[in-house]
Amino acid sequence: MFPADILIAYLLATLLVVLAPGPDNILALSRGLGQGRTAAVASSVGAGLGIMVHTLAATLGLTLVIQASPLAFWAIKIVGAAYLLWLGVKALRARSLISFAPAAHQSLPRVFFTGLLSNVLNPKPGLFVLAFIPQFVSAERGSVPLQMLAYGAIFAVLTAVIFSLLGASAARLSGWLSRRPRATAWLNIGAGATFVVSGLSILALGNRR
Repeated sequence: MFPADILIAYLLATLLVVLAPGPDNILALSRGLGQGRTAAVASSVGAGLGIMVHTLAATLGLTLVIQASPLAFWAIKIVGAAYLLWLGVKALRARSLISFAPAAHQSLPRVFFTGLLSNVLNPKPGLFVLAFIPQFVSAERGSVPLQMLAYGAIFAVLTAVIFSLLGASAARLSGWLSRRPRATAWLNIGAGATFVVSGLSILALGNRR
């Protein structure tokens, strides 16, 4: 069902996608810098689970329905964009997405759900999963839904693992950054701007893409 050459090609393509800058890995990096490795892992697992939610939706045909329905797609797009814009504006105003003050730290469940929602409410990963995973699926190799779910699980696990490693690596810089408030402020501005740009790009997303 999963030939070695197809699987290797899929893994390489997925690695490139996961490593590409975006709101989810920026969020994991920010959690690692501000709260340490455990928070980075919690955010990363949330993002990985979000990929599985999109995979399930694509497997069940929900993503295709949303893409075909202007009203449904518009609603999802507005909610997703509003959430990312809210995260961005909050980061820009409070400058506390990366903070070393214990009072500014968030609980791990909240960190997890923020990572999950930033992925699930973003229609771009859903459309990407719908366009990307089927390229490696073939009815001749067995159950198509099973292949979709397996490839989606690989995508989700790689997302969680790589984001966790990035966040854990960033956590090593926390001591250095805690002594440089100006650098921390600029990182917060950069992270907030990334979320705002991502939210605006969702608003510009067409339902036929």
